[in-house]
Amino acid sequence: MITANDLKTKGIACVEESLTDKTEDIITVRGKACYVVMKIEQYHYLREMELEAAVLEARQDIATGQFSKETVDQHVEDIFAK
Repeated sequence: MITANDLKTKGIACVEESLTDKTEDIITVRGKACYVVMKIEQYHYLREMELEAAVLEARQDIATGQFSKETVDQHVEDIFAK
């Protein structure tokens, strides 16, 4: 873990040091976990997984017929009519 005080006194060097043997770490403020820092490669990997999950969900919705061919206006109107 990286403390806010370490970050304040050592700057980015403490982040670089912390991430030498792992892809992510937590920054604590007053002993409470508040932020996560990670290597850019890990960030890109997580974003790719999010997008793949969204595509999978969309494909499942199409396969089960859970989609609409309405216009956006019609769809919004239907949502608020419920």
